[in-house]
Amino acid sequence: MPLDHGYGVLLGRVQDYYRDPPDNFGRYYHGNLILNTTMGSYRCAIDVDSHQSNVGVEWRTFGLRTSDLSSVVNLSLGYHPLASISTSGALDYIRSGMFAVRVGCLRAFLRFIGLDSSIRGTWKRGTSVQALMDLEPLVNTTRAAGLLALVYGEPFTDGLGMHNIHQNQGDPAGSQWWAENGIWQDGCTILQQDADNFTAFMNKFTTQSYTTDSQGHPA
Repeated sequence: MPLDHGYGVLLGRVQDYYRDPPDNFGRYYHGNLILNTTMGSYRCAIDVDSHQSNVGVEWRTFGLRTSDLSSVVNLSLGYHPLASISTSGALDYIRSGMFAVRVGCLRAFLRFIGLDSSIRGTWKRGTSVQALMDLEPLVNTTRAAGLLALVYGEPFTDGLGMHNIHQNQGDPAGSQWWAENGIWQDGCTILQQDADNFTAFMNKFTTQSYTTDSQGHPA
């Protein structure tokens, strides 16, 4: 099943950034990226923790070139809906070619040296603070240079904003998010670092699978 209220990409310039107030244990649930667009200012709530104490967060940063984003990078500033198919510009952490090629090379290398070739090895696992420490320098570079930010996810139903900015597939059977599993609908924050280089901040919950079937359910 797809996300309840659609899926798309938001293009804008970084206007502001702040963390959620910490909870009683010093955890931050979101880094909030404010993007200026021709449609107004959007708040993008990037997930770096879960309200369920037994669910952690994983993340990775990933270098991209402008050519990797050719289907969306020249769109006007603002929100653009994307069909959940491989040719629309939608993202899929598991299936997108711009991610899979590099992951494939890593798997081949790990297999060659006799180590576990699981995709798990390409993700960091830690605290919300550690995740934000990888995200925030990227935000600062983009903001200082007035460069482009692209945020993938689900639009707010009330006001201008984006959420579900994380992997949106692989949630286990029995979880409240099982019904929203789907392919080609992953959230992501992609920040331009210079004229031809972008960095993707990819994030997922520890309960989400690294491999999924054609419906986005754990394989």
